[in-house]
Amino acid sequence: MKVCLVGSSGGHLAHLYLLKQLWEDQERFWVTFNKEDAASILKDEKRYNCYFPTNRNLKNLIKNTWLAIRILRKERPDVIISTGAAVAVPFFYIGKLMGIKTIYLEVFDRIDQPTLTGRLVYPVSSLLIVQWEEMKKVYPKAIYLGGIF
Repeated sequence: MKVCLVGSSGGHLAHLYLLKQLWEDQERFWVTFNKEDAASILKDEKRYNCYFPTNRNLKNLIKNTWLAIRILRKERPDVIISTGAAVAVPFFYIGKLMGIKTIYLEVFDRIDQPTLTGRLVYPVSSLLIVQWEEMKKVYPKAIYLGGIF
């Protein structure tokens, strides 16, 4: 199985990295910001740099949409996994159009309110996972698996 891991640097990247048991034995590549934490954590990983800032930035949303098309056509992953943030949105929508499964993990610090990215990718996610039971009220189709910490 080939896995595409998409996330902003910082906490979102740390969340994805905590899922190591799920991806470490899989063929994979990462899409994240070109920042020091990403370079350090992913130094031995195949990585693509995306454009940032991504939050409420239409120019970078368009650039990242073209990037998603190019990367997903080249890599052909079986699944896209993300914990956010906004860079996940174009990858999930393009992935959906290409028939790629998508899994979104809503971040741990959201207990009863959705993130903007969560709201945007919920309609196209094959699976949305929440870390708090209360989030099932926000995302009725989500599954609750508890915290990843």
